[in-house]
Amino acid sequence: MPIYEYETSSEKNNCPFCRDGFERLQNIQDSALRVCPECGGPITRIISPPAVGASKSMFDDRAKSAGFSKLKRISKGEYEKQY
Repeated sequence: MPIYEYETSSEKNNCPFCRDGFERLQNIQDSALRVCPECGGPITRIISPPAVGASKSMFDDRAKSAGFSKLKRISKGEYEKQY
């Protein structure tokens, strides 16, 4: 389930919960929240970039330790095993 970010859509809102924004774990089919769960003020969902996992080098190390091989293409139809 994705984590959605929300913030107040009112400039005069003093609610400590939604003033600085908050996150909500929701099902992808759930509709976006329209009001703050604490104060009932108007809120909007923020579009933010997805979190990216571990670095490529860490992934390569984990794959190698799990017994996977990495192949490098040399030419059409030819591959060389890197590990």
